[in-house]
Amino acid sequence: MSVKAAVLFPLFALGLLAGCDKAEAAKAASTASAPAGSIATIKARDKLVVGVFSDKPPFGFVDEKGAYVGFDTDLAKRFAKDLLGDEKKVEFVVVEPASRIPFLQSDKVDLILANMTVTPERQQVVDFTNPNLRVAVQALVPEGSPVKALDELKDKTIIVTTGTTADLWLTRNHPDWKLLKFEKNSESLQALANGRGDAYAQDNLVLFSWAKEHPGYRLLPQPLGDEAPIAPAVKKGNSELRDWVNTELARLGEEKYLLKLYDQYVRDKLAPGTDPAAVIVEGGQWKANSGS
Repeated sequence: MSVKAAVLFPLFALGLLAGCDKAEAAKAASTASAPAGSIATIKARDKLVVGVFSDKPPFGFVDEKGAYVGFDTDLAKRFAKDLLGDEKKVEFVVVEPASRIPFLQSDKVDLILANMTVTPERQQVVDFTNPNLRVAVQALVPEGSPVKALDELKDKTIIVTTGTTADLWLTRNHPDWKLLKFEKNSESLQALANGRGDAYAQDNLVLFSWAKEHPGYRLLPQPLGDEAPIAPAVKKGNSELRDWVNTELARLGEEKYLLKLYDQYVRDKLAPGTDPAAVIVEGGQWKANSGS
């Protein structure tokens, strides 16, 4: 190497390093200015952070190997794959019904995929995407219970999970009814099994699944309120991520992706012959079922 080259090479290398430093600094500055939960922040972090349930099969639960699985959980993995190129680039944060909204508001998660029903009250504090599921809330009672109709629960103890649609509906419509509240869905179901209450009110899809695995219970036919959509949720004002999820749901609808998840996790939990369209909302296109 000539003397001139020996002198110029270190200078050239320093120039490259300086250029890289400036590029990294610019990237860092851009990311720092991006709001939490934005697409830019998620891509810079190279990870999608999603709030999920760990005790609500078939939607979000932990299997025997300790892995997060379920309808909602697998949908989150697909979101990570399509946004970041790898379904493993997702971090699951376990939420309870009452903590879903606070976790969004405090930026602990980018997205909630934890079976959250769309209600006017929740729409005031979070932004929902288009729906992916539909649900009605019902009450589960022991087979030998004398209770035949919802109104007969007015003098009984009704178990609910704090922050669920059932909790909110009963508190608003029947404030004088006695509610026994638990933070976790698993705790509520165990309380029902232990006879600590006369009924358990929850999303009917969860009750169908649990009753099939635990004979000796039946659902009261009258729902608590109308059928409603379930949808992913983002922090209030995060229209960028909301719009991305809506576009993604529409695209997944073309390949009937939710039907695949339904077949994998939900179908065998329901009565034979159940129409999948009574449970899933493919493509995000909500249309209320007749008679709901």
